[in-house]
Amino acid sequence: MKTMHKIHLIGLIFFIGISITKAQQPRLSLDSVIANINNNPQLQVYNAQIAAQDAFAKGARNFDPPKISAGQYQTPYAFSPNMGSFMITGEQMFTNPAKLRAKENYLKGQSKVTASEMVYSKNQLIAEAKQYYFEAVVFEKKLLVLAKNRELFEYMIKDANLRLTYGKEKLGNIYKAKAALYELENIQEQTMNSINQRKIMLNTLMNKNQSADFSVDTNIIIKDYEATITDTATLANKRTDIASLNQSIALQTLNTQMEYTKRKPDFGLQAGHMFSYGGYPNQYILMGSITLPLVTWAAKETRANLQGMKQEVIALQFKKWAILNQAQGKLAGIKTDLKSKKKQFENYQMNIIPTYYNSYKTQLLAYEQNTGDLAAVLDSIKELQTAQMEDLDKLQEIAQLQVDYEKETN
Repeated sequence: MKTMHKIHLIGLIFFIGISITKAQQPRLSLDSVIANINNNPQLQVYNAQIAAQDAFAKGARNFDPPKISAGQYQTPYAFSPNMGSFMITGEQMFTNPAKLRAKENYLKGQSKVTASEMVYSKNQLIAEAKQYYFEAVVFEKKLLVLAKNRELFEYMIKDANLRLTYGKEKLGNIYKAKAALYELENIQEQTMNSINQRKIMLNTLMNKNQSADFSVDTNIIIKDYEATITDTATLANKRTDIASLNQSIALQTLNTQMEYTKRKPDFGLQAGHMFSYGGYPNQYILMGSITLPLVTWAAKETRANLQGMKQEVIALQFKKWAILNQAQGKLAGIKTDLKSKKKQFENYQMNIIPTYYNSYKTQLLAYEQNTGDLAAVLDSIKELQTAQMEDLDKLQEIAQLQVDYEKETN
């Protein structure tokens, strides 16, 4: 009897502790978790990269620095005060404005690619957060199932102890019932640990204190994704990784335009003043210059680069088509799996669990009428618990498939 009182005390403390903790916990909805994903350091890295690339683009229209020279000009080695001069010159190259515009557009395009990559990474983090959140929800539901089954075991132990005093029960069966209760306590502890692990991961994704506690909304909405149409055109418009590839293709186009501008000439201006020796008149130099980028020996690299960029665009297009083809196949598999899992889940809800519950009630009635055995009742409770836990496993699989579906379409 002392052992029985100990079991009741442990159970009472356990449930009081859970009740008090849940009452103190703030409820955190899935939408709040998703909103807080913006605080993830991984996304902050992208923001810093975008700011850096935008800063680099501001200097795109920069000219080369001017060059100033000073020194002797046409002065003989043998010193003569009547020959030569001292010259000062200044030179400035003016980069073709088309080149500067193309360079600026290319640098601005880099931050757009990074921004699209950030959106894709954010969607991956959101999918990860949904997975952890739904797992926590299912474990919470399992905890409720275990709590109810704990009550059943405790009731059977209490009733069996009463019967033992009248010689209507075997001590071995009572020990078996207590062992089942202890096993259930282990499952409860493991389930609580699983919930805490998911909360730690969610806090990490939200960049919050990992030990911050909260409760989850235990409502899981089952959606009818298997009836949706997922053609490649729809996926191409919705998927963020495709948007990122489109930005990469656009950036490569800007890079090609920048490479084309290398065929355009640059201009230069040189001015110089000579202080002549020996009373001779001072002289000056004023010259313009132009580059000739189209000569054969100078244009070879540009032609090669343009051909390489063309092939890179083709590679990006093939990569995009490969992703869309793979995504369409995955979505077809997810829809088929969803349909099957929903049927299994419904079968547990409508048939399997009610049947096991009726088995338990039948065994309990027989036991109360002294025509049944305690071991049979305990087995029926375990079978009911197993069915209930498998039912929740199916719910978790459905939730995960929905997350996978949303991940593939965003």
